[in-house]
Amino acid sequence: MFGLNLTSHQPLAERMRPASIDDVIGQQHLLGPGKPLRVAFESGEPHSMLLWGPPGVGKTTLARLMAQAFQAEFIALSAVLSGVKDIRDAVEKAELIRASSQRRTILFVDEVHRFNKSQQDAFLPHVESGLFTFIGATTENPSFEVNSALLSRSAVYVLKSLTDSDLEQMVDRACSRELDGLQFTIEAKASLIASADGDGRKLLNNLDITARAAGVKKTREVDPVLLAECLGDALRRFDKGGDAFYDQISAMHKSVRGSNPDAALYWLVRMLDGGTDPRYLARRIIRMASEDIGLADPRALRISLDAAETYERLGSPEGELALAEAVVYLACAAKSNAVYMAYKEARAFVAKDKSRVVPEHLRNAPTKLMKELGFGKLYRYAHDEPNAYAAGETYLPDGLEGQRWYQPVARGLEIKIAEKLAYLRQLDQDTQG
Repeated sequence: MFGLNLTSHQPLAERMRPASIDDVIGQQHLLGPGKPLRVAFESGEPHSMLLWGPPGVGKTTLARLMAQAFQAEFIALSAVLSGVKDIRDAVEKAELIRASSQRRTILFVDEVHRFNKSQQDAFLPHVESGLFTFIGATTENPSFEVNSALLSRSAVYVLKSLTDSDLEQMVDRACSRELDGLQFTIEAKASLIASADGDGRKLLNNLDITARAAGVKKTREVDPVLLAECLGDALRRFDKGGDAFYDQISAMHKSVRGSNPDAALYWLVRMLDGGTDPRYLARRIIRMASEDIGLADPRALRISLDAAETYERLGSPEGELALAEAVVYLACAAKSNAVYMAYKEARAFVAKDKSRVVPEHLRNAPTKLMKELGFGKLYRYAHDEPNAYAAGETYLPDGLEGQRWYQPVARGLEIKIAEKLAYLRQLDQDTQG
């Protein structure tokens, strides 16, 4: 039947797995002449490493090729499926290999970030003793997800999503090698490539499905209609996790901060379309209102909280409109990080400062003894003072008089706040004159 390699029941992605680093498509920033991973392959001496990158960019392939290049035994674990017993079995197998053949062993752990700290720690003594070379693959930032001891013993190589050019090369190679010259119209090939979103494995899986459909229809050319029939929703892109997820959150936050409502809305919709939990987005929107708008427009925080509550009441997709409204409002609002900066500076000061006592006039005096000791005796009740302000009164501990962390910006409501603070400080100065 046209479009199928009937000599193998393996998935196309497995049949197309490169046999050498020269066959690898993409990652030329690591595999090109003189680049770090090529140098590692050519060094003659393997080293422990972490391969960090999105799905389907060649992490497992590179680990297998590393074992092949060094004629090492290859043991693979998946942190999703494996536990302590599997780790113990892998260590025992590596010990048997060393005792019987003196061959090196490469232990590959896919999704290593899924192991907890104690499971990750279990590899350390064996990495240090040289029992095996450790290669971990992760879609998450190893700075956060891999414990520091293992991280310090491994080189980190960052793999990138495959470009459209890389994916097109992959399609052409698969069609010529495995799919009997299957052809695509320009539009269909572009849609197929877009559906992969930089993921080579997803591309080959979609191509495999398409080839089978073409074989059933006995056609040598795939057009957009046939592609849509056999892939359906798989033609849409999904960004559900990994570093790209956090990059998109960052892009939305920076678009809001940069007062670009269209860009902020785009990134919000991209994440919703990619399956991001709207409740998570609601929490981030609330954070943006506090961090980047603050008192320049206090309504921003209320609107953000209302959007989160509205989503809880309506759910998807109706409630997502409230999130969109909040994001657009935040992007258009006056910006101030004055409270955010004041909070950070105050926290940093308190963390390194000594423990200062509360001035006596500010202390609570619920008992007779406390009152006899003078607690709260000289406190001036602001509401009894002109303008409801006790001019010249001090509220900070001794030695911190005049300390100012909050500096309003000249935008939005903070213009008025700055004017009021200036007026009150003038009243303080007048009492000293």
